[in-house]
Amino acid sequence: MASQGIKIAVVGDIHDLWDHEDEAALKALGVNLVLLVGDFGNESVEVVRSIAQMDLPKAAILGNHDAWYNATDWGIKQCPYDRAKEDRVQQQIDLLGDANVGYGKLDFPELRLSVVGSRPFSWGGSVWKNGKFYRDRCGVNNFDESVDRIVAAANTAAYETVIFVGHNGPTGLGDLPEDPCGKDWQPIGGDHGDPDFEDAIARTRLLGKTIPLVTFGHMHHTLRHTKQQLRRAIHTSPEGTAYLNAARVPRIIQNEGDRIRNFSLVTLQSGKVSDASIVWVNEAFKIVSETVLYRAQSVAESIA
Repeated sequence: MASQGIKIAVVGDIHDLWDHEDEAALKALGVNLVLLVGDFGNESVEVVRSIAQMDLPKAAILGNHDAWYNATDWGIKQCPYDRAKEDRVQQQIDLLGDANVGYGKLDFPELRLSVVGSRPFSWGGSVWKNGKFYRDRCGVNNFDESVDRIVAAANTAAYETVIFVGHNGPTGLGDLPEDPCGKDWQPIGGDHGDPDFEDAIARTRLLGKTIPLVTFGHMHHTLRHTKQQLRRAIHTSPEGTAYLNAARVPRIIQNEGDRIRNFSLVTLQSGKVSDASIVWVNEAFKIVSETVLYRAQSVAESIA
């Protein structure tokens, strides 16, 4: 594995588009690790159950849609089930078990790396939202306490190499609407990343950890204000970290009679990202399209 590198698949916002063929496709791709960035559906317990049963090394974080009927007053009013009898948020947490890295970490000894999760259920932005939900579910009351929780998890990581997984990405990746976490609705523009995530990454570096990859979703690749361009999927920092937004929605589509699905693929070589791409896989589990997002010492290119 050292000579070939570590092959990581990142599964962007699923929004109920997941089936048994996804596991088969990931195995056909020969990945060593699967990272899932949340928004499995609107508290879609059965989708999470299927993901939890996947027989591959994995780590996941829950997104805002995974608490759609519990986090906001609007969602609670719209809830289609009896919340006094069912707790679908907790069901998802229980199903994922150790694979759930929100405010936690998971060590992968065979890969010599650790995965750390940022704040789960994030809606993004610089305002602390859904305070009661975070207080009751996570025991967190503000951004400062959130940073402390993330850094505490990173501090217990067994390995120097740490990959961060979030639902929404961190602040600091640009404030244009097409940036990885840029605001693409009115008023257009502004950084809609999570400030606690950015601060936690900076503090984790001070712990001496190496962070080759930070991956997330939430902000979809199509932009609301224009169809002339897509969201920028990757950002690389001076520290050598690749920030990857994997939310290419919808992730399963029909294409000329074939059902194809997308994954983001990242290869780590010697603790650094050597390349990253978005691939579409057909029903025979063959890659039918690849867009290269990053290649070490190379300009990103598109391959159709």
